[in-house]
Amino acid sequence: MPDISPKARALYRRALVFDANCAPPLPDNLPMPPDTLDMVRASGVTAVKSTLGGIDSNFEDTIAEIAFFQRFIEMHPQVFLQVRDYGDFAKAKAEKRFGILLSFESAAMLEDKPERIEIFRGLGVRVMQLSYNKASPFGAGVLADPPTGLTELGRKALDTMNKQGVAIDISHANAATSIDVLKASAKPVLITHAGCAAVYAHPRNKSDTLLRAVADKGGVVGIYDLPYLTPSPKQPTLDDYMAHMTHALEICGEDHVGIGSDSSLSAWDTSPKGMAEFQKSLEERRKKGVAAPGEDRPMYVIGLNTPRRCEVIADALLKRCYPARVAEKVLG
Repeated sequence: MPDISPKARALYRRALVFDANCAPPLPDNLPMPPDTLDMVRASGVTAVKSTLGGIDSNFEDTIAEIAFFQRFIEMHPQVFLQVRDYGDFAKAKAEKRFGILLSFESAAMLEDKPERIEIFRGLGVRVMQLSYNKASPFGAGVLADPPTGLTELGRKALDTMNKQGVAIDISHANAATSIDVLKASAKPVLITHAGCAAVYAHPRNKSDTLLRAVADKGGVVGIYDLPYLTPSPKQPTLDDYMAHMTHALEICGEDHVGIGSDSSLSAWDTSPKGMAEFQKSLEERRKKGVAAPGEDRPMYVIGLNTPRRCEVIADALLKRCYPARVAEKVLG
C-alpha cells in the first residue's frame, strides 16, 4: 500500500466514503467474527452498495438472501446499518457505522414480472440492473450476441423503477440497451462500476459518448479496480487505475464520478487456497457464458488491494494536483 499523505488521511477521516459496488465480508455463519468486525471498522468506509440475488437467482431465493442480509445487520447494530434513503448515509457517518445499500445486477429475480420491483423496493433494494453481460428478457448485456437493446418488458420495468424510486444501473448493459435506457428513463442513470473505453477498449469499459450522456442526465460513474483496466496479461496498477479515474473526471466532471470497486471490502486472497477458489469460480462463470475477456487475472489492482483502497485513491488524486474538493466528491 502506498504511503498516504497527512492531508489525504485527514480528508479521508472527514469525508463520507461510498463504494458504489463492494461486497461486505459476509460469514457463512452468524455472528461475524470479531477480527472481521474490526477490519470493517478500520476500513474508514461509510457505506457500500452491495449486490445480492446473483445473476440468475429466482424470486424466492432472492427474498431469502435479503432476509439473511437484514438478519446479519440486525445482529451487529453497533457496526452495520441498512441504507434505505439519503439520510442514512449521514447517519452512518455520524454514528461511525458501516452502511449497506442493497442492489441487483440482473433482473432474473423478477421472473418477467416488473410489478415485483415494488416488493423488492419495500425490502430496501434501491439500485437495479436489467441484464448481466448476456441478453435477458429486459435488455442486453455487454457480451450479448446479437447486441440488441431494451425490450418492451425492459421498458415496463424501467418505468416501474422510475416510479418506485429504484435507480437504474447500466454497468453490465451493452451500448444499445444503455442508450435506450438513457432515452427512456425519467430519472438519472447510473454506471456504478466500469472503466473508460478510451483508456482501454474492453466490453465492460464505457465509451466517452456514454459516459458523457450519463453525466448530462445527472448520473454518476463509478470506476472499478478490476483487471479490465489493462490488456491481458498485465495486472493493473494504481497508475493504470488513475488513468481511468482522471479520464472519467475529464469527460464527466467532478460531480459525476465516484468509486465502484467491484471488489470485496477485504483484500483479495492471493494465497494458493484463494487462487484455487478463484479458478473454480472462473470456470463456473465461463460455463454460464458470463465471463468477460481478461477475467483469468486476479480481480484486484496492485496498490488498491486493501480495505482502505478509497483512501489510496483520494491520496492519488491529491498527488496529481486535484483539489481536495474533487477528491472528497469522488469519495462520496
